[in-house]
Amino acid sequence: MITVSNLGVQFGKRVLFQDVNLKFTEGNCYGIIGANGAGKSTFMKTLYGAQDPTRGSVSIGKGERLSVLKQDHHEFDESTVLDTVMMGHDELWAIKKEQEDLYAKEDFNEKDGIRISELTERFEDLDGWNAESDAANLLSGLHISEDLHYSTMANLSGKQKVRVLLAQALFGKPDNLLLDEPTNDLDQETISWLEDYLANFDRTVLVISHDRHFLDSICTQIVDIDFQKISLFSGNYSFWYQSSQLASRQQAQQNKKAEEKIKELKEFIARFSANAAKSKQTTSRKKMLEKLNVEEIQPSSRKYPGIIFTPERQAGNNILEVEGLSKSIDGETIFKNVEFNMQKDDKIVFISRDPRAMTALFDILNEKDTNFEGEFKWGVTITTAYLPLEHAEFFQNDLNLVDWLGQYSHDTSEAFIRGYLGKMLFSGEEIFKQSSVLSGGEKMRCMMSKMMLTDANCLILDTPTNHLDLESIQSLNNSLINFPGNILMSSHDHEVIQTVCNRVIELTPNGIIDRHMPYDEYISSDQIQELREQLYAK
Repeated sequence: MITVSNLGVQFGKRVLFQDVNLKFTEGNCYGIIGANGAGKSTFMKTLYGAQDPTRGSVSIGKGERLSVLKQDHHEFDESTVLDTVMMGHDELWAIKKEQEDLYAKEDFNEKDGIRISELTERFEDLDGWNAESDAANLLSGLHISEDLHYSTMANLSGKQKVRVLLAQALFGKPDNLLLDEPTNDLDQETISWLEDYLANFDRTVLVISHDRHFLDSICTQIVDIDFQKISLFSGNYSFWYQSSQLASRQQAQQNKKAEEKIKELKEFIARFSANAAKSKQTTSRKKMLEKLNVEEIQPSSRKYPGIIFTPERQAGNNILEVEGLSKSIDGETIFKNVEFNMQKDDKIVFISRDPRAMTALFDILNEKDTNFEGEFKWGVTITTAYLPLEHAEFFQNDLNLVDWLGQYSHDTSEAFIRGYLGKMLFSGEEIFKQSSVLSGGEKMRCMMSKMMLTDANCLILDTPTNHLDLESIQSLNNSLINFPGNILMSSHDHEVIQTVCNRVIELTPNGIIDRHMPYDEYISSDQIQELREQLYAK
């Protein structure tokens, strides 16, 4: 349990939040949300002591242990992978090291023997004899193979280090677990494993994430940082989002009677409850919807960008034909014999265990790569807009945003360009910022504006939610659902894939799997899983 009393944090005159009084209790998972700069990470750092509050205090239950997902990927470079995981339990690790030091003494005496006895008793209390096997099981669940367990952390890739540090945070089942963006650099299989793990975790969890499916799967309550306050709402992210949108619409309806609004809100809660009751998600496990209160639902101050893709012309019957495409990188085959015809209503997600595969395919289809086998042909009515994974090349200049976007527009008048930038939440003097100094999220919104200007009827999107905040992701998701043209995409965002795509094509070194079905159905099919293992094992 974590108790927050009269907490406030401000930097100079800027107040992030104040007068926060909350209690985070055992058996609940709290998703921390807020616009960029609202103070999500600062709040979490305050909880574990890395940030001093301006006022107030934070306390944890007596004798309880708190564990935090570390962000420094080089902190443990000199340690083995297995030791790094066990270091997640400070007391257990300290006992283990003291025991080793005592046994290594040449002048071991009676006093040392007594100390060893005391340490051993506490070691047993902490289930120390199973520590290595527990750490190994966590690593295996996170797809760190056994042959790496005794390697030093310095020998691991950045993505492997992320998984080890996650195992470290989970190790020893801490009483309070704090996770800041735990799904970054994890593939869908590992995210699914983590969802299942946290679904059965009966302690206190606080998590920051831009992955809405992940939040929906694990969260019983939402911690919303808004209006310089921190508020607690029962439910998962989807309930918070839909209810805040409803409250915003109601706020705009000034003439609507209070009793009509309350009736509408109650009906909304009932519908949401009925849907969640059929779900396997942990939100229903906690019966969080029984605690919902109409008075809790308030409009949000969030601003959502206006991402709207409007095709200039309707696509004909011939969209895209692909025959026998194969691609190798440095002698390694990343996909082979890719063949498919894209139909008129297709919105396809491409997946692979090798993330290079999708980028390579999209570069080929956009004629950025000519080193491949096979062929493809676009229909004569098709116009494409491409969002590449890497787009630094577009921002290697000192143009302001008006001039930058003007490069890609048939109408270069400032009023026209301002309209598109305004949709992407660039207003006032912001539109004269140099494109080279933009943040990752701002660059992505600029790239979206560039795509919107093309009026294309086929979108090609390589991990489009990278660097975007929850508000931008939600807007993009809604836009792609309503887009009347075709989509080829790759994504780490489960919710985007599930709600947008009606076809899944998996690229492997030994062929493809091509299914017209929802993503959830694809990943839950035992038959497809068997076929996947065969194709990757050849």
